[in-house]
Amino acid sequence: MTTETLAATAVLMPRLTDSMEEGTILRWFKSVGEEIAAGEELLEIETDKAAMVFEADTTGTLLEIVAGEGATVPIGAVIAQIGDPGAAAAPTPPPLRRAVSPVARRMAEQLGVDLASIDGTGPGGRIVKADVEAAPGARSPSGDPPAPGPPEAPPVPAAPADAGAKGAVEVVELTRVQQTIGRRMAESKATAPDFHLQANADMRRCLELRAQLKALSPDGAIVPSLNDLVVKACALALRETPRANGAYRDGRWELYSRVNVGVAVAAPDALIVPTIFDADRKGLREIAVESRELAARVRDGRITPPELAGGTFTVSNLGMYGIASFTPVLNAGQAAILGVGEVAAGGSMTMTLVCDHRILYGADAAVFIGGIRTLLEAPLGLAL
Repeated sequence: MTTETLAATAVLMPRLTDSMEEGTILRWFKSVGEEIAAGEELLEIETDKAAMVFEADTTGTLLEIVAGEGATVPIGAVIAQIGDPGAAAAPTPPPLRRAVSPVARRMAEQLGVDLASIDGTGPGGRIVKADVEAAPGARSPSGDPPAPGPPEAPPVPAAPADAGAKGAVEVVELTRVQQTIGRRMAESKATAPDFHLQANADMRRCLELRAQLKALSPDGAIVPSLNDLVVKACALALRETPRANGAYRDGRWELYSRVNVGVAVAAPDALIVPTIFDADRKGLREIAVESRELAARVRDGRITPPELAGGTFTVSNLGMYGIASFTPVLNAGQAAILGVGEVAAGGSMTMTLVCDHRILYGADAAVFIGGIRTLLEAPLGLAL
């Protein structure tokens, strides 16, 4: 008689966003010994972009929780075991990725440094620029010592409980999302040679179009907002300026065939950018419905990983807060971002386009933002 050995299935830390390197476990919805079905909510994970619920992909008993609540683990690390009671634990595979800052990764490629040979000194063992510079044999192609790279954001020391003349100090620990936002914004400013230019659009015809759409819509129907018109105008202009719908990466240009516009949404203590895919092919009402649904899911914490990935351009609008104009920070992996201000009394709206000069040059950027303005000033084409 042959005895079959039951084996458990290892649950690995999933990659929930395209830029995720590690995740923090916020809470487990199941306890050890409980049954779980495939597709049932298993745990909540905080990624570099948002807190997301992960569903089990196998049916069985939760045999072991390897990483408890509050633990931060890299992608591919075992966080739990699911199987039949008495099953042998599944073998633990090595993590799929080590935590490496983008600056350190690029420098390692330039200097020929093997990241696997480096011990990271950053938070959680993260490899940072200083680690690559200090690696044995790190030389430039010419044989000279490596040139200084862009600075890493230094860790902020904890403030003392009493800061003298400042009074009592409350120290607030950042969430994983806030840490990632701060790190990436600093890396963007340090690595991308950005420039910005502004243009004013006469929005009176857009206001008239929106009033007409509202009058023609049944009660309770979603009416496209001015921001929806801006998203559509950007999407159409991106088709005419391919490099604006691309990115500079590792010494090359990447030009994307799909026009996916990210829309910045203010979440509690964070800024999340869900994506409207193929915005150039969607009608105004479809964009309006989708943008509202995405914003609601961001604020409710129900946004899913696919809805945060794949953006090729971003629109950030602060006009509803009475801001006349502002200069947003580039998102990594995109050539440009558009900052939108409020519509003034005379109908003028200031747009600020921030560009990565490594892929989008001044004349191209001027043509691109001019195309957006032309579409907004004659918006009938947006409704077709």
